[in-house]
Amino acid sequence: MRQPASVSGLTHLCQPLEAARLREYGIGVAYGGSGGIMSPMPVENTLMSTRPMEKTLAAPERLDLESRTAFRRAAGEVLDLLAEGAGRLVIDLSATRSVDSAGLGALMLIQRKAAERRQTVCLRGANEELRFLLVLTKLDDLFELETGVS
Repeated sequence: MRQPASVSGLTHLCQPLEAARLREYGIGVAYGGSGGIMSPMPVENTLMSTRPMEKTLAAPERLDLESRTAFRRAAGEVLDLLAEGAGRLVIDLSATRSVDSAGLGALMLIQRKAAERRQTVCLRGANEELRFLLVLTKLDDLFELETGVS
């Protein structure tokens, strides 16, 4: 796994997530008040805030058996940051090139946790192959799907 950019100096922006937890997940954090990213961070596993009730989590290049647990934990931490009943998690799949059954399972578990908290999950920027897989497995019924990256 590629090493993330340093998160030191940004940890005060992401409370209650701790720097150690972020490093454990290999997550870089950047917040942009008006929807932009303020700090150049790797797209892989990056948390970006676009609106107070919306958080974006970039999925790894390979969402598979090896990466699913860390990604699911990171998504759970992000969902915990959002208000119950009003939050929206956007999973940015623009850098994701492959997803296996374990990765699909992780997405379903993230959706289940969000539904329990009355939050929504949106999948953004999935390539054509991944969109086909989501339709084929009927997961497009569980998630909002958006094209591109905003």
